[in-house]
Amino acid sequence: MKVFKYIVKVLILLIALFVLFVIYASVSDYKPEVKEVVHTSTNPDTIDVTRDLNLMIWNIGYCGLSDDMDFFYDGGKQVRTSKENVLENCDFVKTQLRNNDSLDFILLQEVDIRSKRSYNINEVDSFETLLSEFHPFFGKNYDVTFVPSPITNPLSRVKSGLLSFSKFNPKEVTRYSFPGNYSWPVKLFMLDRCFLVKRFPTNNNKELIVVNTHNSAYDDGSLKAQQMEYLKSFLLEEYSKGNYVIVGGDWNQNPPDIDYSELKEKSPTKRFVLNPINADYLPNDWSWAYDPHTPTNRYLNAPYEKGKTITPIIDFYLMSPNISLQFIKTQNFDFKNTDHQSVISKIKFK
Repeated sequence: MKVFKYIVKVLILLIALFVLFVIYASVSDYKPEVKEVVHTSTNPDTIDVTRDLNLMIWNIGYCGLSDDMDFFYDGGKQVRTSKENVLENCDFVKTQLRNNDSLDFILLQEVDIRSKRSYNINEVDSFETLLSEFHPFFGKNYDVTFVPSPITNPLSRVKSGLLSFSKFNPKEVTRYSFPGNYSWPVKLFMLDRCFLVKRFPTNNNKELIVVNTHNSAYDDGSLKAQQMEYLKSFLLEEYSKGNYVIVGGDWNQNPPDIDYSELKEKSPTKRFVLNPINADYLPNDWSWAYDPHTPTNRYLNAPYEKGKTITPIIDFYLMSPNISLQFIKTQNFDFKNTDHQSVISKIKFK
């Protein structure tokens, strides 16, 4: 009888602690505005439309997803790699950033600020210090005090987002929240997806719009569909004004003209569903830009094995009809230090 009472008391205590935790998570939940101005300038740089521009996009996987890693949320077993690996991965990312510091724009995703998964390293501060000649802008999309999964080894504190670098001072930088989210209480511990927009005046009285995006990964496609419709409205409105528009980042879906239907059916992970962007998403004069010869991402259901691990293309650019692609190349690192590979492009104004 005493044992039974003890068990009941323990259960009541555990339930009470769980309820308190959920209440705390709800109260402290990051609730970003739909539209948040990050930066404004009364003296922005003007973009000369007779010159070419060079860009790089790269999801750095918070420097924690090197080739040794699988990830529990993708069907793997691990939660985080070692601190030594994270430091090595960060050094690799910094080397690549420094090697490409002649570019005009660098658009990064999954950059951490003192998260447990990246051993409390302030990656944003580190990269901003490294690229001191750039104008940096951060758009937060993940801010959770304690992620409780997996229960045996919680992901814990996560703060992360999009980090955009520009050689030019923009007129305005704005964070736009993507619509849609998971149901409560799951949404308390998931990302609040967004895209980060830099706006520059051009010397022909228009504007250049540079967008850094990171779309949802773990959904059946319904969240991505909402996000894509919202982004579509934004892009068409900007182009209707005569502006130049380029979007780059990790779309977590493949371009319209790549068929991954067989891969999708044989996918080893059920949480990440690889959907194609609809071919009629935008008018035909808009262009999707990617390097068809080199994958940009590798699956995280197991540590990386060349020739065995699934490696799709999900990081690419979208350009308005008044921009033409001059060059594009995915930098092939065989996924040694990151689960994504960077994509460099050169564009020209028409």
